[in-house]
Amino acid sequence: MNSERWTSIGVAAMLLVVGVASWTIHLGAPLVVDATSLASIPFEIQQWRGQEIPMQSDVETMLDADYNVQRSYIHKTGFVVWLYVGYYGTERGGHPEHTPWECYPSSGWDIQFRNVIEAYEGRSANEIIVEKDGSRRLVHFWYQSFRANQAVGGLDRIYERLSSRLFEGRADGSLVRLSTAISRDDDVEFARARLISFAREVVPLLHEHWPEEFVDSAS
Repeated sequence: MNSERWTSIGVAAMLLVVGVASWTIHLGAPLVVDATSLASIPFEIQQWRGQEIPMQSDVETMLDADYNVQRSYIHKTGFVVWLYVGYYGTERGGHPEHTPWECYPSSGWDIQFRNVIEAYEGRSANEIIVEKDGSRRLVHFWYQSFRANQAVGGLDRIYERLSSRLFEGRADGSLVRLSTAISRDDDVEFARARLISFAREVVPLLHEHWPEEFVDSAS
């Protein structure tokens, strides 16, 4: 019973914060996004070498992000990690239009497994295994704020967005997705270690090249 009471209090407090934040956002001046800095994320990261993956126009329209980064990074051992970053500015609420929960099934991939893991240095990530036509991939994804905090969804994502807007004046964010193939000679643990190793290198760079936002002087 006490647990239910605290849950109710928590929900009520969250609704109050949402109301205050909504009013604050409504009164705030519009912010203009300059996301071109994301294009400067290095193609050479330690022992990884990256290349752009062109995005299909219909996919780009569906994602409707302020900026997309889509690349493959090849390790010197031959393993590949695919990186996708979809950035959404404060005026968009930092909220992605589509997430892997919908995008993979709509593209014919079957989600076989889902979990939340502690990836590295206390950071959490959603982990799923998807399969299509006999091919399997391990996927890690999360929602990242300009403060470099990571959320996996739900209340932690709402809290991060609203607290950022209230205390920092901006609430932009991105969906970050890493994926790698699980081959016949590979196993999930090895693929997971590969994604965690790459995330440890790329996340600080993402924060370093985070987009700028500024007040629209014409408003």
